[in-house]
Amino acid sequence: MVLETERLILRPFKEGDENDVFEYLKEPAVNCFIDMKLDSITEARKEVIKRSSETEYYFAIVLKESGRVIGEINAYPEPADEHGADSEMDTFSPCWMLNDKYQGKGYAFEAAQAFFDYLFKEKGARRIYAYTEDNNTASQHLCEKLGMRQEGLFKEFISFVNNPDGTPHYENTYQYAVLRKEWNGGRV
Repeated sequence: MVLETERLILRPFKEGDENDVFEYLKEPAVNCFIDMKLDSITEARKEVIKRSSETEYYFAIVLKESGRVIGEINAYPEPADEHGADSEMDTFSPCWMLNDKYQGKGYAFEAAQAFFDYLFKEKGARRIYAYTEDNNTASQHLCEKLGMRQEGLFKEFISFVNNPDGTPHYENTYQYAVLRKEWNGGRV
């Protein structure tokens, strides 16, 4: 599957993407991506090969004009009710990441807007929700621009890194969501 916007192509990862992937994963910008940190081009190559098999829900964000991979976006279907055995897989929690050099130019919005359209229209999403740290104002702004509503703030919700003394550093996390019946293509 390939999605196209005015300036971007969202496509599966492929061999040759490793240099671009390494550039944004050698120093992940936010703590929630710290476990994705790569230390070498060899590690990036392995990640690209692994990701290349994900063609339905995991996309490289590629600039049309240069063919450069500037980030990624993904989400997988989840049951609406994690306790219900017969629950439909119609809920998605996307994750997006952009190379710092390309932030603030509308690329994340353009990619997320196309991806949300795809999830709602092609994959039967009923609900899309996202988590973002309370200090990640760019991601919060993106959620709001996409027409997502803030549903809550979870205090000391999760830890991705440790404090200098070795104890877990718990992050406050916002949850945003939008329903299919509320979705208007990210135009509020």
